Amino acid sequence: MSLISLRSFQARDPAFQAGLPNTAPPAAAPDGDQALAMALLRDGVVSPHHILQALSAGGRLVDQLLAGRHVAPDQLYAALHRQTGVGLADLRSLPPDPRLIDRLGAGFCLANLILPWRDSGGITIIATAHVEAFQQHYATLIAAFGPIAHALAPPDRIEQALLRARGPHLARAAETLLPLGESCRAFAKAGLGTWVTLGLITALALATFQWTATALILWSALTLAFTAAMKLGALVQTLRPSPPEPANPAIIARLPTVSIMVALYKESDIAARLVRRLGRLDYPRELLDILLVVEEDDKQTRTALARADLPPWMRVVVAPRGRVKTKPRALNFALTQCRGSIVGVYDAEDAPEPDQIRKVVTRFHQRGPQVACLQGVLDFYNPTRNWLSRCFTIEYASWFRVVLPGLQRLGLPLPLGGTTLFFRREVLEQLGGWDAHNVTEDADLGMRLVRHGYRTEVIATTTYEEANCLALPWVKQRSRWVKGYMMTYLTHMRDPALLWRQLGPRAFLGFQILFLGSLSQALLLPLMWSMMTLHLGLGHPVAGLLSQTVIMTIATLFVLSEVLNITLGIVGLHRSGQKLSWLWVPTLAFYFPMQALAAYKAFWELLRCPFYWDKTSHGTLSHAQG
Repeated sequence: MSLISLRSFQARDPAFQAGLPNTAPPAAAPDGDQALAMALLRDGVVSPHHILQALSAGGRLVDQLLAGRHVAPDQLYAALHRQTGVGLADLRSLPPDPRLIDRLGAGFCLANLILPWRDSGGITIIATAHVEAFQQHYATLIAAFGPIAHALAPPDRIEQALLRARGPHLARAAETLLPLGESCRAFAKAGLGTWVTLGLITALALATFQWTATALILWSALTLAFTAAMKLGALVQTLRPSPPEPANPAIIARLPTVSIMVALYKESDIAARLVRRLGRLDYPRELLDILLVVEEDDKQTRTALARADLPPWMRVVVAPRGRVKTKPRALNFALTQCRGSIVGVYDAEDAPEPDQIRKVVTRFHQRGPQVACLQGVLDFYNPTRNWLSRCFTIEYASWFRVVLPGLQRLGLPLPLGGTTLFFRREVLEQLGGWDAHNVTEDADLGMRLVRHGYRTEVIATTTYEEANCLALPWVKQRSRWVKGYMMTYLTHMRDPALLWRQLGPRAFLGFQILFLGSLSQALLLPLMWSMMTLHLGLGHPVAGLLSQTVIMTIATLFVLSEVLNITLGIVGLHRSGQKLSWLWVPTLAFYFPMQALAAYKAFWELLRCPFYWDKTSHGTLSHAQG
């Protein structure tokens, strides 16, 4: 391609001849896509079949032809140049001036595929992927640069040029979007002082093993009692009749645009199925903005998406390389590219119910601005794969269909799940998005919403996922969740007095039970199980320090807690509609001890590599819901 010639602009526009900014946007090219289609057919660049296919798909003709790989970008943009008279920018030979990009902001440029390219004789040449982008943002461009001229370039080259010029800057912005005072990024792997301290504590614990074991068992029993009380309260609240919904809900005069972000990493085997599943969403396509967020160095996923024939309401967003490679960092980057006033998050293997977006939009419309987040229900489409998948399904059923709705009614904080989350965009941006360094960014964001005075509600719509049904991947996934809970607890407890004031007594207590209580249970579960030796007549180191009454009280508490867990599982399973026998529910007594392994792995990683994201593999069973 040749460089744009400014003489062509000067000949058409007297304002450029006078050296003054053009105060009116150029007129749109006549006939738009139809004129371009006729030009492509006349020149024999694209077959009539492909032209009709692209036009019938909706969206921009240029995007459809590029997505379908029906024409080479150089040929297509040469035809666009002949049709519109707008010159072509050779971004490969001449990279953009980063200082010009900074005037608009690299995030804005990426979101709109606008590239302030060169300054030529006092006129800034603006390269865009689409003619209408220059027209739409003309006033903003004039205000930022003064005299401007228009050039065209394919979208992938504009994106590549922006990432080369400002990729590191964009990556740092995504990593530091959340203020340091609310982020865990100040954490560092354990140094010599930490290891020495842990060694001394371990030595002291071993030297006083009997007393230490007794104290830990009592603490475990105490946290078990509080956790069971919270679950019981949630169960009672959930079983109460729900308040009636409005008989005649208000009609939404104008539906909002909804942006959905899906962070993908090494998901080449699931990309096509993901496109099909999200394609089932029943929402006006012109108001649906789905961003498939991939890492810059993840060539296999990018290649798979390029072959997936994406519809115009789906687009690939490339997150630049950064210091950390986590899902929340990718989401922070993609947030700047969203077009909707409601922002949602799905996972790679998700299969949401078709009417889910409509339900979300309606609920946000019915609720006041204080309801800033809606959490959907998660379930699995492979529950009968094996024992582990059955247990995982029962656990999720009790959590999402009993515990979370009950916590909502109790007015306690809700730790969010990582998917089927929907936010009011202005609130999400106000809070600084996600903590890019927290490996359970969802739980952390749930707490920050409460601290800043916002509420989350559970909405009755289900997304189906793939249950992690292999032991080692299950432990790896669960260890990441536990490590994130550890990071979240330490982050929010930096200033307990401030947390108390922001949450209030009830929510503060709920926070302690949810995080400190669940972490204590995971880490100390083997010690609680060891108490069984007392009832088997095998003795125990704490036998000489605890009275028989205390021992029996702990045993009774343990049994009642298991009965409560079984009840939660049965109720949740019934509410889920899954066709699993309730006889599987008691076997969770052998499922939850696996979390202890995950907790020890999590604690080790917190010391050694706090920000390491132990990725869960997806798609091994996804063909069941293809």
